[in-house]
Amino acid sequence: MASRYKTTKQIKDKNSVRIAGTTIIPPMPLSENDIYIQVVSPERLDLLANKFYGDSNLWWAIAASNGLGKGTFAVPENTKLRIPDIENILSVINNVNISR
Repeated sequence: MASRYKTTKQIKDKNSVRIAGTTIIPPMPLSENDIYIQVVSPERLDLLANKFYGDSNLWWAIAASNGLGKGTFAVPENTKLRIPDIENILSVINNVNISR
């Protein structure tokens, strides 16, 4: 799977511990292959990513596409979500990595 951190600058904090810099990923373009769901009970972004992509690390793509994930993985019930097409996610990641 493509990594959104592949070309992220590594920096060190005051204790010389390596941390990743900020990587800005642009919005996921709409696709006819996007999936739309309505959450019927409370869900988590990482579990949804695992269900739809087989990779819980892609939670951020669902969050970014729906304005969620600011401080929590929780998705309230009755929330309508767009699950972006995996090919679009991989394309956006690759374009970001190439542009660095």
